[in-house]
Amino acid sequence: MKTAVNGLKWSALERLGVQAIQLIVMLLLARLLGPDAFGLIGILTVFIAISQVISDSGFSSALIRLKERTEIDFSTAFQFNILVALLCYLALFIGANQIAVFFEQPELEALIKVLGLSIIINSFTLVQKAKLTIKMDFKTQAKASLSAVLFSSVISITLAYLDFGVWALVYQILINSLLTMLLLNLFHPWLPNSLFNKQSFSYLFGFGYKLLLAAMLDTLFKNIYQLIIGKQFNPTQVGIFTQANQLASVPAMTFTTIVQRVTYPMLSNIQSETDKFEYSYKLTLRMAALVIFPLMAGLGIIAKPFIKVVLGDDWLQAADLLTILSFTFMLYPIHAINLNLLQVKGRSDIFLKLEVIKKALIVLILFITIPFGIKAICIGMLVHTYLAFFINSYYTGQFSKLKIRDQLNALAPIWLMVVLSALSTYFIVTSIVSLFLLNSYIQLFLLLITMPLIYIASARVFQRDLYTQILNIILRRKV
Repeated sequence: MKTAVNGLKWSALERLGVQAIQLIVMLLLARLLGPDAFGLIGILTVFIAISQVISDSGFSSALIRLKERTEIDFSTAFQFNILVALLCYLALFIGANQIAVFFEQPELEALIKVLGLSIIINSFTLVQKAKLTIKMDFKTQAKASLSAVLFSSVISITLAYLDFGVWALVYQILINSLLTMLLLNLFHPWLPNSLFNKQSFSYLFGFGYKLLLAAMLDTLFKNIYQLIIGKQFNPTQVGIFTQANQLASVPAMTFTTIVQRVTYPMLSNIQSETDKFEYSYKLTLRMAALVIFPLMAGLGIIAKPFIKVVLGDDWLQAADLLTILSFTFMLYPIHAINLNLLQVKGRSDIFLKLEVIKKALIVLILFITIPFGIKAICIGMLVHTYLAFFINSYYTGQFSKLKIRDQLNALAPIWLMVVLSALSTYFIVTSIVSLFLLNSYIQLFLLLITMPLIYIASARVFQRDLYTQILNIILRRKV
């Protein structure tokens, strides 16, 4: 437990540090570059993201789950990852012109040819990150990631001021990938010391290919909205949606990454101890909800004054989208924890089946909402995430004692407490602002002060056990 808590802290430091820097830089660049630049990168995101997933091919998860790992396994994964990354980049390079023609944006051809180099660079770090994760050494990863993101951010801001436009975003991504690779090799040197092994590949691919297919589906459909908006509307609308989507997804996905990176190896190590496994699984769900639910609800209610104050009037259309998407991503960590259980239990086949079912739902909901505009598409995303919760929890309930009803009993009180806290905050502050005709700066300040006070007071009364445990971890008391 001590190792897991220590790992959680370093994982949190890395993810929170990296994402905090990236968020601040993204907001500054958004103000400097405007929606069009972010729209062009948003369109290309799906192509890069899918290529990254294919490059990994589920091998990282397979290595982490494997109890008896050898250098042969690591070397085989390393060589395979690089080969696939090269093939992915070649495919993007050849298809760059067709992508630009399809979206009627000539700039995309040059952008994807340069941006695609990050796929090759990142493939050199996949095995090293897996090795560090297995050892729960998140400190080394934190040093590399934080250093890389700081330097690349300074470069991108400088380029933005020098009127490099969208290329400031491209070079930020490339420099960040390159520095991460170099620093990981400096802090944790490793090179493959054996040739490609067919037997090792068979095991890794046998487990990983189902995760690969599931991850490809998830990545495609996670980014399909940018593709559709880019085709049906224009880069400006893509940029507005992308900004709202990023602002909503960053806290949810950051927290999810922190929890996943620690709980996956932890649950893998105790998967044979049924009682301990069930207790840790349920506790993780509740603690995740207690932290992420209020964060996302708070983001939802501050959306309009936040966008106006931080990004400016050019981005105001993103405010309503941000509110809807904040409540959409509220359940994201819960989905991830539930799906983690399937991977720990070795049921990547069920994992894939779930992704197919949920993606079919996305297609159906998209078909219904596209004619009504971008806001309707976001509402469809909200509906989908709650349907996905019931689908995920039903199947994970087949492999644990925690059924749908148990998860609802554990999570619903926290959800209700958060929603009531958010609504109370919104109506109190809105009334004060209307009464005294206050500006957006003061409105934002009041919201940021009032929501935490109401929520923390509620959590201390209605979720005292979780409140105490989280407080103990923060204060480094014995738990």
